[in-house]
Amino acid sequence: MKLLTSFVALGLVSAYVFAQSNMVRKAPELAFTLPGQGDKLLSQYRGKVVALEFILTTCPHCQAASRVMTKFQQQYGPRGFQALDLAINALDDGRTPQQAALLTESFANNFQVGFPVGYIGRDPMMSFMGFSVMDRMVVPQLVLIDRKGVIRYQTPASDANDDYGKLMREDAIQQHIEELLAQPDSASTTAHHRAAVRKSS
Repeated sequence: MKLLTSFVALGLVSAYVFAQSNMVRKAPELAFTLPGQGDKLLSQYRGKVVALEFILTTCPHCQAASRVMTKFQQQYGPRGFQALDLAINALDDGRTPQQAALLTESFANNFQVGFPVGYIGRDPMMSFMGFSVMDRMVVPQLVLIDRKGVIRYQTPASDANDDYGKLMREDAIQQHIEELLAQPDSASTTAHHRAAVRKSS
C-alpha cells in the first residue's frame, strides 16, 4: 500500500487517454463485486457501451473522473451506456469483503456517483488491462467497450505519452462514447431485419 501511495503521489494525473491501435481486442471476462448485488461478470453488460474505470477511492483524480462519468451516465444511459467504477484498493491492508463494500459505498455516497461502484483485486485488473508488474501505473485507468464486448479504447499504464494532455480531455472521451453508441447493436439489427422480412412476406 505504501508503494502504491508513493507512485500515486509522484505520478498521479487524470488518465483519460485512449490508445486505439493494437488495444482493440475482445474484452476478457472479468469478475468483480458490487456491494448489495454480489459477484458480477463483465459479460453481463454485453449489448451496452461500457466505460469501465479502475480507481483508488483515495485518489482526487478518480473522484473527479467519477463525477464526469456520472454526467455521461445521465446523458447517455437511456441510449445504452453503462459506466462502472471498480476500486482496486478496497481489499488492501487485509480488509474483509464487508469492509471493502463499506469503503466503496462510502466513495459512491460521498462523491454522489450515479452508477455502480464495486471492487476488484489488483492482480485481476492488471491481467485484464494487459499490464506488466513492472509498469508504472497511474489512475484512473479507463476502458471503453462496445456493445459486442470488444475493447475499443484503453488508457496506457503511464502518462508518458506525448499526446497525453491532448487526449485526456473530457470532450475527447465524450466523442468516443458517442461514436460507440452510434454503432449498431448486432442483436437489435438482426431482430429488426427479421421483423422487416416477416412484414414483407
